Amino acid sequence: MSDNKTTNIIIPWGSLPDEILTNIFVFLPVKSIIICTSVSKAWRSLIKSPTFISTHLHHSLNKNQNLLFIGLCSENQKEFYALHNEDDADFTQHARFDFHAPDLYYHNRICRLVGTCNGLLFLSSVFLADNSLCLWNPCVGKLLKLPSPNVTDATHGRFDAFIGFGFDPKTKDYKVIRVVTLLESLGLEKNRSLVEIYTLSTGQWRMLRTDLAPICTIFQHDPQIFINGALHWVVFRVGDDNLHSFVLVFDLGDEVFHEILLPEFPGHMDLMPSSVSAYRNSIAFFRKDNDSLHIWAMKEYGVVSSWTKVFSLPLFNLDLFGASDSIQRALGFRRNGEVILKLDGGHLISLDLETREIKDLRIMGYEKTIVDYYVESLVLLDQQ
Repeated sequence: MSDNKTTNIIIPWGSLPDEILTNIFVFLPVKSIIICTSVSKAWRSLIKSPTFISTHLHHSLNKNQNLLFIGLCSENQKEFYALHNEDDADFTQHARFDFHAPDLYYHNRICRLVGTCNGLLFLSSVFLADNSLCLWNPCVGKLLKLPSPNVTDATHGRFDAFIGFGFDPKTKDYKVIRVVTLLESLGLEKNRSLVEIYTLSTGQWRMLRTDLAPICTIFQHDPQIFINGALHWVVFRVGDDNLHSFVLVFDLGDEVFHEILLPEFPGHMDLMPSSVSAYRNSIAFFRKDNDSLHIWAMKEYGVVSSWTKVFSLPLFNLDLFGASDSIQRALGFRRNGEVILKLDGGHLISLDLETREIKDLRIMGYEKTIVDYYVESLVLLDQQ
């Protein structure tokens, strides 16, 4: 007579191969993964390895967790950051991050967010002379203060600078770019900037060749745009007694600058408020004049002829908003293509460019509010 009893085989967690553990861990929330690092030395070593951190990031980018990052300001004037779930009809808050770093020069009143990438926040002191820069992953509670740059007021005198942060897809490394204009020898029509690059893997700054640096300066210190492996800023150059605005692009892989011409528009509007934003797999351009906000989209990234006027929105339209607020500026796009606008009173709204439907996001922004796509990651977890 056969024995029909089933034998239960229990495999200890500690004896599971790393491949199986990896396939389990990547599906866990970040907070749960961090807890797992306390279970055993083997788990901790696996989770903190660069290979697992990269695998987890790749999985997170592909699982379509549609989180929108918004930089905000509390009633006591302290900057904080919120993640909102775009898949939720009510646009609910997924998480909130408050920045605390008593050992740095950053205080919530005098720091600014430059940009986000793969779960990392790049922050800079609003006072350039402080030279205080840091990378912060709020999901894992890791903060990395960058070393002092090569170009400072002590070494080169007074300067202005704009900075950017992104991920180099070729070397799989994170880079900070600093473009410096020396003010004491200011000659906007001929002087090249000084450019230095920080790489996370080396932890050091290095200077870019002078002949590769651009001749330009930035008009407004709006947040940078990182897309398609490159950084983008709206800048201008002086020439022939006029100002020429364009999009300055820095390819993080090849480490070269190039320019994207802006769409043509009537009149002399080069110093009117303008900015660029990520738009699907390309960029969009916002231009505000005295009466309207104009939105162009580059249908084919890098092809100037593909600039297309998408919308012109009156700044003042009481019937549209049902309030006395006017449009202050465009902040960027949601993944569904709706543009997020900030009103003079601080309210954030989103506008469907096709149906012209307005949604009140029930969020109060402030002067420096920015929006960006966000993914929760373990980047920096392997840093000491």
